[in-house]
Amino acid sequence: MMFLALFFVFLICWIFGWVIFHVTGGLIHALLVVAVIALVWHFVRGRAVV
Repeated sequence: MMFLALFFVFLICWIFGWVIFHVTGGLIHALLVVAVIALVWHFVRGRAVV
């Protein structure tokens, strides 16, 4: 659940940085890469066994 939340946080930061501030540097695209990695990691791990 934490990685899914991280995905949305990073994705929103990326969208705001790209659209609102019109930042085209490498750092803003690194946020997108981290967001995608967090999403993939969330689905690879699956549900935690309690």
